[in-house]
Parts: sequence; C-alpha cells; structure tokens
Amino acid sequence: MITTSDFKKGLRVEVDGQPWTVVSVTTQSPSARGAATLVKARLKNVLSGQVSDRTFKAGEKFQVPDLEMCAAQYLYSMPEEGETVYYFMDTSSYEQFFLRDEDLADQAQWLVENLEVKAVVYNERVVGIELPQFVEMTLDMVEPGSRGDTASGAVTTTATTLTGLRVQVPLYMSAGDVVRIDTTSGTFKDRVSSK
Repeated sequence: MITTSDFKKGLRVEVDGQPWTVVSVTTQSPSARGAATLVKARLKNVLSGQVSDRTFKAGEKFQVPDLEMCAAQYLYSMPEEGETVYYFMDTSSYEQFFLRDEDLADQAQWLVENLEVKAVVYNERVVGIELPQFVEMTLDMVEPGSRGDTASGAVTTTATTLTGLRVQVPLYMSAGDVVRIDTTSGTFKDRVSSK
C-alpha cells in the first residue's frame, strides 16, 4: 500500500482499478482550521495514455499496480485488416509480441528498426511500451530554408523523418542525415552523422 505522501513524479499507482503514472503533484494546505490537506495530482493512464487531474485527501491509501517493465526491441510493422501491427521482441526471453495502433497511439511515429524500448506488462499482458528519451532517426526530406528566416533568432527549417515525423532542424541539415530527437518534446537534439 502507498499513500498520497509517497506521490512523486514517475510513481505508478492503481486508481479505480486502473494503473496510472504520477506526472506531477502539489499539496494544498487548508485555509480553515480542521479542514483536510488536499493532494492534487496529474495522472497518466498506463493503458490508454489519458491524462487526468485528480484531487485526493492527504493520507489516502492506494494499491501498487501489478506492473512490470521488460527490456524489448522493436522489430518491424505490417498492415493487417486496415490497421498497422507492430512486432517487438523481449530481449531476455526472445519471445515476440505485437501491439496495434490503438495500443501505441502517437508513439508509433518514434519506432525505428531495432529501437530498444521498455515493454509495459500489466497483469501478465503487454499493454504498451515506454520510449527512450532520445531516438536516432534518418531525415527523409528537408525543406529548403533561407538565411533570412531569422525573425525568431533560430535559423531552422522543417524536416521529415523516414517514419513521417516532422521536426525543426538547423539549416545545415540535409536528407540522409541521422539526427537525435527528444521523444518527450519532439525537438531536435543533435546530428549523429551526415550522409
């Protein structure tokens, strides 16, 4: 059992029979004497990705969800009956498993062959993945930019990766370059290699 005093960013907690991850937490002290201290938490549902702001009384108790994280590797994807199926391999047991578009949502755009991820296992079933903070991707197309595009102070242009992800990159980048992108913000970090 865990209580609201244990809440911190990244903690996983079971609320209403569902596993949630704490995104942020704040404590609100009572203004009136005798009133309860409130804990406000922003939670992200591990299964659906839904974000919810919830308020709890201080000291409220919760179960720890039956979640396990396993090292996995993305292998490939295939279209199947109008949707895409993504295949992964558990790197410790070498067993393969798959997830569908609705399981991954916008995480699918980050998947490149052989990407190391963490598989989220809930009640002995793989329900999703956790991406690494940075992913190396190859640029497929870089829109031409001009040196005059400096009104914001940043000299960037829009590029598209092989997976279809659009990202702002410096003007000196070209198609075929491999770049590192932050998966939490979708921003360019640095160039890994050029073509």
